[in-house]
Amino acid sequence: MKLTIYHDGQFWIGMIEVVSDGSLKAFRHVFGGEPKDSEVLTFIYNELLTLIHNSHQSGVHVKQNCPKRINPKRLQRKVAKEMRGTGASTKAQEAVQKEYEERKKQRKHITKQYHEEEKQRKYLLRKKKAKEKHKGR
Repeated sequence: MKLTIYHDGQFWIGMIEVVSDGSLKAFRHVFGGEPKDSEVLTFIYNELLTLIHNSHQSGVHVKQNCPKRINPKRLQRKVAKEMRGTGASTKAQEAVQKEYEERKKQRKHITKQYHEEEKQRKYLLRKKKAKEKHKGR
């Protein structure tokens, strides 16, 4: 699991990347203003696990490297490079976009179903009124 906090020009964003079973799942959390250490720790302890467990995204397939011992200097360079880099990886962006598209489809389906039900309700109301008029009431 990896948490990256970066500034996107307007807000401070926390990007969570979780790799499990060969698939990468990514989540965005908007902190708003610059978060203090206590706010970040509160998010990690209280909200992070619920955010991960309540998601329904399938994730993006990634290949996993076999863990082997890394030279300490190389590890330092790698950490420094990640610290300089801003934002999330492209795979994480792809996972977030995929989850957004899934939510969009669900929302569209629910809206369409609501409109069809409303249309049916209005049709039945029209029929009922016409029947009452025909009876002379």
